[in-house]
Amino acid sequence: MLEFNSRLFLRDKTKHAYIFLSIIFLVSISVSACNLILPEDSFFYVSAFTITLMGKYLCYAILALSVDIVWGYCGILSLGHGAFFALGGYTIGMYLMRQIGDRGVYGDSLLPDFMVFLNWTELPWFWFGFDHFWYAMLATVCVPGILAFLFGWLAFRSRVTGVYLSIMTQALTYALMLAFFRNEMGFGGNNGLTDFKDILGFDLQSDGVRVGLFLCTALTLSIAYCLCLLITQSKFGKVICAIRDAEERTRFLGYKTESYKVSLFVFSAILAGVAGALYVPQVGIINPGEFSPLNSIEVVVWVAVGGRGFLYGAVVGAVVVNYAKTKFTAIFPDEWLFALGALFVLVTIFLPTGLAGALKDNWSRVTKQSKSELK
Repeated sequence: MLEFNSRLFLRDKTKHAYIFLSIIFLVSISVSACNLILPEDSFFYVSAFTITLMGKYLCYAILALSVDIVWGYCGILSLGHGAFFALGGYTIGMYLMRQIGDRGVYGDSLLPDFMVFLNWTELPWFWFGFDHFWYAMLATVCVPGILAFLFGWLAFRSRVTGVYLSIMTQALTYALMLAFFRNEMGFGGNNGLTDFKDILGFDLQSDGVRVGLFLCTALTLSIAYCLCLLITQSKFGKVICAIRDAEERTRFLGYKTESYKVSLFVFSAILAGVAGALYVPQVGIINPGEFSPLNSIEVVVWVAVGGRGFLYGAVVGAVVVNYAKTKFTAIFPDEWLFALGALFVLVTIFLPTGLAGALKDNWSRVTKQSKSELK
């Protein structure tokens, strides 16, 4: 019976994956075609602004996936994943700044404008290499990954769990925010990095490049979803779920739970960094505000609303909440944060498993009712 239920569960997960990937494919292709093929006066035309906005939502969806894989499946409530997202954004932002060259305000072919303004005379050592795209991509993976490894190795080996771990992750992102606000750090200070011109020689303001970035984000989201699904269905994923449900018992069975937690935490941090790297070229700016602890808390709200432990629920939550944020901040900007907090409380009380969990429960109820009527 247990084996049957396990096979049924895996089949159900695979079916959800096919549906999810099909939706991502159809939406991304149709939206891109409506921008590139249809004339601007067409009713179905999708503007470049809308393309960029949807690309931003998909970046947030990847970030939500990175939180769901550690919170929903391992029980690690991270309130600091915004730090990994921002670090990934800064790595690609540094590459984009180096691509400006002498087209900046001050016309310096080596130093970015903010360094010229602050009277820097030479490029800092940690900026070398960022004139190459491959180096920036390597940094996008390594910088968040190394930081997550160091933090996770220290925290998990010390067996810090629960609310204490959440506070530590929040302290990490807050410390990074304060550091990046300083002009002497060499990352643009309060203003951050902006005024990007092109990527890989292509103009960032052109519709074709915006559509290309959107499609790359959709493809990355699909790959990230498949990787997360493979992890949860593997033996590694079963151990992770066992750690979530009973870590002490799992440790007594002979598993090095700290190693599993560190590995998953590093993977999720890299995923968040990749999301940040895709976010910056589409939005056009990266500043220390992305490190704000409030941003990391918002990600947790997205996952809770969508349904943690479902993967696709995190994606739905990220898109739904951010779409609502775009609409409602224009209507009542000062009250939006209260509305977001109320949404989190209401979902926790009335939909403890989120939208995905509620949908699954209703579908199971309808299926059982249909079977009983047939009998």
